[in-house]
Amino acid sequence: MIGMSQEKLGEDVGLTFQQIQKYEKGVNRIGASRLFQLSQVLNVPIQFFFQDAPVESGVAPPDARQSGQDSVIYDFLNSREGLELNRAFVRISDARVRRSIVELMRSLSSAAASDRTV
Repeated sequence: MIGMSQEKLGEDVGLTFQQIQKYEKGVNRIGASRLFQLSQVLNVPIQFFFQDAPVESGVAPPDARQSGQDSVIYDFLNSREGLELNRAFVRISDARVRRSIVELMRSLSSAAASDRTV
């Protein structure tokens, strides 16, 4: 997803690419300190690795407890798609293009909401 090879990731954390493959396939377990190290090298939050894990009902990060909407945003920003979208978005240097993308997203989300109410 970020264009880093297993070999490069292994070098950065002091492992062979075969060990990285075993982690990726779930053959070997990953300890907390290794998971933290991988998150640092990949520049992602730890939650990135748990995006599909079941979440305990009613538990939200401290800064996302204001409303359900804030929690949804927090969860999205910590998902793979949210991370990819945000990284791509910040690489767009033209402010007009960024504004157009925001308007497109608003339009698409309004259309999706309209489709659900019909």
